[in-house]
Amino acid sequence: MFSAEQYRALHDGAGLVFRVDRGLLRLTGADRLAFLQGILTNDVAGLQSGEGRYAALLTANGRMIADMRVVELGDATLLDVATFHARSLRDRFDLSVFTEDVLISDETDAFHQIGIHGPHAVDAIVQSLNLPGHADALNFLPVDGHRRLDGVIAIRSEDFGVTGFDLIVPVGESDALTGAFLNSGVVVVAPDTADVARIEAGQPKFGVDMDVDTIPLEAGIEGRAISLTKGCYVGQEIIIRMLHRGQGRVAKRLVGLTFDPAATVPFKGDAIKAGDRQVGAVTSSTQSPALGRPIAMGYVHRDFAEPGHMVIVTTAGREQPAAVSALPFRG
Repeated sequence: MFSAEQYRALHDGAGLVFRVDRGLLRLTGADRLAFLQGILTNDVAGLQSGEGRYAALLTANGRMIADMRVVELGDATLLDVATFHARSLRDRFDLSVFTEDVLISDETDAFHQIGIHGPHAVDAIVQSLNLPGHADALNFLPVDGHRRLDGVIAIRSEDFGVTGFDLIVPVGESDALTGAFLNSGVVVVAPDTADVARIEAGQPKFGVDMDVDTIPLEAGIEGRAISLTKGCYVGQEIIIRMLHRGQGRVAKRLVGLTFDPAATVPFKGDAIKAGDRQVGAVTSSTQSPALGRPIAMGYVHRDFAEPGHMVIVTTAGREQPAAVSALPFRG
């Protein structure tokens, strides 16, 4: 259930989000980055300790198998992936190792991820971990970069549209650290409220707004997830053909949808129509406190993807007009 207090904490203070949706793989061995370089969409071969990069794993047809953050520790590489397929990804990667010096382990059960998000996230982390003097290092950390802080790995994140850090914490230490955050005034933010902020920020989520039928260009993540200068990776031929021969044209695109203030919030899967023709479907939706109206994300045919197009969304048998908008939504 949505909480206005929790929403305010995310946007005006600091909110704690238990990232139970995130799993963790660890790669060790001298060839681990070269191994990943050959199969992921982004350029990870030259990552140095403290750096990170968002990437996707594709099929030969350019469809997504998974998205992930690649986090280089120096002595190992972490893959921050969706919990629901962490084990299957470990098995898939393991089957792809032939003579390379790479060992992959699923560390999901050994660590918890605690997200601290909001304009006062840095202050909350410095205070709760008792690390004076670390504020600048965190403030200037790029998205997906990380710092090791007294046994905790803090990864810069913008998953909820505000300054944030996802902390990777050993399971045995997570309760004590959570208590320290609560004692410093950080507010626990439930998943439903965090998802409102995610949707307002226009952040697609794998398993919700992206799946195994999605091409990264359709979801609009190519600027963050795909390198145009690296060597070969699985699915590259399809992506390059679309970018260079097709000028980035894809059959459908993920867009924002804004409704009249009195409209009903649509549901995932609701049909998006132009006239009598179905041109797409809703993937995520919410009542937006920032905009004061229902909003949604969904895929529409490319002919209707430009901001300003008017479409109809059918929710519970009721047709509701909606305007196509760019992502992220602007308050």
